[in-house]
Amino acid sequence: MANRLYRSLGVALGLWPLVASAQFLVVGNDEKVSWDDKGTAVIGAPGKDTVSIVDISNPGAPRIAVNLPLQNSVFGPPTNLAITPDNSLALVANSVESYQDGSVWKTRPDTKVYVIDLKANPPVQIATVEVGKQPSGMAINRAGDMALVTNRADNSISVLSIKGKEVKVTDTVAMGDQVTAVAFTPDGKRAVAAKFTIHKVALLEIEGGKVTYLKYDIPVGLWPYNLVIAGGGRIAVTADNGNGGASDGHVDTLTIIDLQASPPRAVDKVVVGDAPEGIAVSPTGDLVAAILLNGSAGVAKGAWFANPQGKVVIYKVNGTKLTRVSDHLVGKLPEGAGFSPDGKWLYVGNFVDRDVVVFKVDGDKVTDTKKNLKLPGMPAALRSSVQ
Repeated sequence: MANRLYRSLGVALGLWPLVASAQFLVVGNDEKVSWDDKGTAVIGAPGKDTVSIVDISNPGAPRIAVNLPLQNSVFGPPTNLAITPDNSLALVANSVESYQDGSVWKTRPDTKVYVIDLKANPPVQIATVEVGKQPSGMAINRAGDMALVTNRADNSISVLSIKGKEVKVTDTVAMGDQVTAVAFTPDGKRAVAAKFTIHKVALLEIEGGKVTYLKYDIPVGLWPYNLVIAGGGRIAVTADNGNGGASDGHVDTLTIIDLQASPPRAVDKVVVGDAPEGIAVSPTGDLVAAILLNGSAGVAKGAWFANPQGKVVIYKVNGTKLTRVSDHLVGKLPEGAGFSPDGKWLYVGNFVDRDVVVFKVDGDKVTDTKKNLKLPGMPAALRSSVQ
């Protein structure tokens, strides 16, 4: 009994550093993009972008630990960054870079993934990994030893191994079409990837560090820009943007894929609103937060569907069904979102307003605390260690 008690105590003490360690958000701030009155993007010179590492150890009062002078871009899904489950490393992809063509600034695909040591005080960039063109969506498995990066301009997915602080490319998986986002199942044995331009989701199998595209695509809603795995791995949920990456005033959908069916298949769609772009899932998988552009930026000033605020829509997961429980107005052009590791807080970045909205989560009740965190730039992407 004494030995069993000692072992139990040892396990408890062994878990203590993980529980007590710092927890973070990683936020990519793009300072190069604005929109004119016609809703046309205006590209500026590079050099002012940052990546903010936000300490959420006190989750209701997040604070910026450090702002790193690294490039980031709003031209890519707001999931082009990720944090390992133990909050030790952050990976941040830069989807595009600015270049000057005569007197005009334009963008072209980049290939960089920055590796940031979150255990350093303050956190610091320790490496840069070269992947495919326009790295956009990213995911890290729950074991923390593999990352997948969707290379939007290369129609491929880069496979990265994570060993301690060493991150390197081990393989590239050809996908045949543009892929914008990717997510692992909780057991790490499968992943799903959004095929944006052909309105489908691809299924991948993972075994022994090898990632295989099964050549099986599931039809979903129009322009699936982002996705998550919810319900403890039972379902995937896609954010179907509906207009190729912009608001148009018309309702769009979330598509639910039953991953336990054989073969996996789309089983339901729910109407969500105008232009879902970001999407986040709670750590238990029972809540999904859809982030709607809602005509809040990037549209003509006089457009009939222009709105002063974006929107967050909260859904409760019940089997293969999503039940809408609440809507919340946020700022202009909300992009990235993430839950705290305990699931009691939700954070949403407002690109134009340069801040992060802090929501309190109590069961399926979500409340705006009105305590926004100000940022040094425009948050194009935001992520916690909950994926």
